[in-house]
Amino acid sequence: MDKNHPRTGDMAPEEFRQYGYKVVDWITEYLMHVEEYPVLSQVSPGDIKSKIPTQPPQKGENMADMIRDLDEIIMPGITHWNHPNFMAYFNSTASAPGILAEMFSAALNVNGMLWKTSPAVTELEDVTLDWFRQMLGFPKDFWGIIYDTASVSSMHAIAAAREQAVEFNFRQKGMAGRGEVPRLRLYCTEHSHSSIDKGALAMGIGMEGIRKIPVDGQFRMIPEALQNAIEEDRGNGWYPFCVVATVGTTSSTSIDPVDAIGDICNKENIWLHVDGAYGGVAAVLPEMRTIFKGIEKADSVVVNPHKWMFTPIDLSVFFTQKPEVLKRAFSLVAEYLKTGEGSSVQNYMDYGIQLGRRFRSLKLWFIIRYFGVEGIQNRIKEHLNLAKWLKEEMAASPDFELMAPVPFSVVCFRFHPDPVKDVQRVDELNEKLMNNINATGELFLSHTKLNNQLVLRVAISGIRTERHHVEKAWKLIRQKSQELL
Repeated sequence: MDKNHPRTGDMAPEEFRQYGYKVVDWITEYLMHVEEYPVLSQVSPGDIKSKIPTQPPQKGENMADMIRDLDEIIMPGITHWNHPNFMAYFNSTASAPGILAEMFSAALNVNGMLWKTSPAVTELEDVTLDWFRQMLGFPKDFWGIIYDTASVSSMHAIAAAREQAVEFNFRQKGMAGRGEVPRLRLYCTEHSHSSIDKGALAMGIGMEGIRKIPVDGQFRMIPEALQNAIEEDRGNGWYPFCVVATVGTTSSTSIDPVDAIGDICNKENIWLHVDGAYGGVAAVLPEMRTIFKGIEKADSVVVNPHKWMFTPIDLSVFFTQKPEVLKRAFSLVAEYLKTGEGSSVQNYMDYGIQLGRRFRSLKLWFIIRYFGVEGIQNRIKEHLNLAKWLKEEMAASPDFELMAPVPFSVVCFRFHPDPVKDVQRVDELNEKLMNNINATGELFLSHTKLNNQLVLRVAISGIRTERHHVEKAWKLIRQKSQELL
């Protein structure tokens, strides 16, 4: 080609077809053989960067070379969340139908900011979220929208809670420099996710505006303590505006009593947000819906299909019974975004901070249709059963102790051999146990602290995790614990 007329345009269709087949083959082989990788990346800081040029290429490179570098440079630095032995945090695994849906979404590359910019994006999200609402057993009044993560969903809940205080006209006048505005107070527990604190910071509440309510022996918010805190704060000039209850806390997966908390919030006219990012999915099982007892009293709730419903990251579902308050907090329509459809259609851009919106509902649609409600229920039930089995094994072992109830599929435990009495020494043993296990590459565990004691966690929620994986994990835990002695 003439150097004065450089090539423009996209990859040639035939080249795309050639490498598209190779990519699908690569993904298939990866998922088939994911257990051959160390579940936790074994590289050291800087290893990956040192193998990548510090300057961008001036000339285009070959796709074959790029895939080779993916294998040789990138893959060693991947911690495999799709691995059946990934049992840290809350495992997020990508199912095959979800992966295929992501490919379609990337190919279409639409922006669902307005109904008009892609009607199918808006209408499929509307229908699919109503399917999901029915699967969870939520009331018909719950209106849904998809955000990226629970952190963003909860931040929007806090924004709506603030907007509900209409007497202060926060949307128009803001919060700063106004002597007539009292200090706002948000309530949660120390076991609430850190994103609640971050959301409060983003909304201008400040760390002093967050009050942590005491918990009981099972790490659940104590309603009476909440009521007392609200009354005390009102007496001291605070304005209570939001309570966050959690169904499946990050550390122990404890369940705050939504029903009793909802009664208090309704009486006190305080927005109740329920964080069910992890545990909420369990409600697809009718026998597990008691976890959301009283949910009809909540103003908003978040549930993440990407945590325990095999949906590729990211997809967070936010439900609210007051979408008009959320819209009032965020709707701002520039001239170029005005369309002739007006109020006859729903424009999701009006209900959040972001304008551009990916076609996320496509992967949720694919997953629900491919597995069906029964298929999803069977997989969730199996994880609950596996956690119950592991809990019973640990309870029967003299060298281990359970550190929290197991309402879902996370088992909190620690190694505590009888001769060791010193609490600090037990913490040290458990930290070494976790590090030694993770160093094998055969299993990945994470930790937390409960009652100021270091606690290890086994999270069973991967779509590829089966009984023999959990049995192998328990065997490895016992083996490594005995080596410490």
